[in-house]
Amino acid sequence: MRELSGRSALITGASRGIGEAIARKFAKYGVRVVLAARSEGEISRIADEIVQDGGQAQAIACDVSSYAEVAAAVEKCTATFGSLDILVNNAGVIDPISRLADSDPEQWATTVDVNLKGVYYGLRAAIPVMERQGSGVIVNFSSGAAANALEGWSHYCAAKAAVALLTQCADKEYRDKGIRVVGIRPGTVATEMQVSIKASGINPISQLDFSDHISPEWAAEAVAWLCTADAEDQAGLDFSLKDDAARRRVGLIS
Repeated sequence: MRELSGRSALITGASRGIGEAIARKFAKYGVRVVLAARSEGEISRIADEIVQDGGQAQAIACDVSSYAEVAAAVEKCTATFGSLDILVNNAGVIDPISRLADSDPEQWATTVDVNLKGVYYGLRAAIPVMERQGSGVIVNFSSGAAANALEGWSHYCAAKAAVALLTQCADKEYRDKGIRVVGIRPGTVATEMQVSIKASGINPISQLDFSDHISPEWAAEAVAWLCTADAEDQAGLDFSLKDDAARRRVGLIS
């Protein structure tokens, strides 16, 4: 991962779980990071800890359902570190889990605003910067739910399916500009989202034990790997971390 050193990255949803793990992993590899999330206190604490450990980090409050706030986060990265080399569109929500006829229309739409529009806003704000630079990597968090209907997850499945197509569209439009756009399907990850899923009791995912899920650090390592030259063949695809061959390629298992 030495090639990542000196790059600048913006990570959305960086206040906990996978996003926090990515920020810490990137900093370990010498990446200068901007942490973006609604929880300003949490991202400020994490950024301070990264700096105390010798890394470079800044925090900015950001609701990814607002294009203006996402654009401000991109500007924060370029103004602070001089470039935006990596964008990780990680922010996502799954609550409230409910069957379609029981769902609240406003809450359903809010979930789509975060999970789908948030990714589009990230792409829209970052691509012009990366195009001027002539390079950049964007990692969009997809999911196995993008290709599989799951009871109670209509908002999540629909949004993630759309994100997978956004990744393909962005790759088709900007690969020749030096911008690599790739998706990741990490599988189930041991985060607070799994607590909500477990509590819902809906669909087979809720029946899994917490120990069945991979660690956020594994997902973070996969994201870091996707930003290296070794992963250039993944452009435009959703990289799934669920099988041993993929985990071996990332270096998570031997």
